[in-house]
Amino acid sequence: MEETAKISVTGTDSNIPVTETWLRKHRLIYDGATRHPFIVSIRDGSVDFSSFKRWLGQDYIFVRSFVPFVASILMKSWKESTDESDMEVILGGMASLNDEINWFKNEASKHHVSLTSVVPQNANINYCRFLESLMSSEIEYPVAITAFWAIESVYQQSFAHCLEEGNRVPQELKETCERWGNEGFGAYCDSLRGIVDLCLQKASAEVTAKAEVFFLSVVEHEVEFWNMSIGDASM
Repeated sequence: MEETAKISVTGTDSNIPVTETWLRKHRLIYDGATRHPFIVSIRDGSVDFSSFKRWLGQDYIFVRSFVPFVASILMKSWKESTDESDMEVILGGMASLNDEINWFKNEASKHHVSLTSVVPQNANINYCRFLESLMSSEIEYPVAITAFWAIESVYQQSFAHCLEEGNRVPQELKETCERWGNEGFGAYCDSLRGIVDLCLQKASAEVTAKAEVFFLSVVEHEVEFWNMSIGDASM
């Protein structure tokens, strides 16, 4: 997988991958998602367990909407990608989603959360609608795969932060942090990022600019999701 891409959105060529350029350019916004107060509270052990339970129920609903979204990316990859290894990477992610849904069910049982009683909140509804919009045939593969990488990356980096040295994660939440913060999932996110950079290397300036907009949309939705989890929609 090639590591570099030409950055057309700036009007100049560069050996810096497009995704790296975005992360540098939008670092404060991105850190707002991966270092959100909800995540920090898990890391330092001050998390309100009612917030965690709220997140657990809402994320279960989100993951069920995430499945058809990933399936749509698999279809776009089949139709539009010139690299057959893309499909293998995406398929690997799809294969883990059934296990993820079962994990949510088991965790909900542990924490006495009735998943059948969970009512989706506005931030969740809006995020799921956003996913549905990305399933449209009018959304180009580079744009959709960018959103996919961004969603997975925010989770991986958020929960990896919880596992960093000096953390005081409650014992009950260690498994949650390890699920998304582990090195294996980090490597998977890196594979997705490599696909994004290669796609954008070949994409037009218009598609690259559109992908950046959707990258930022994902980050904004993630922040709103965390806000919802701690019961603050105004943050």
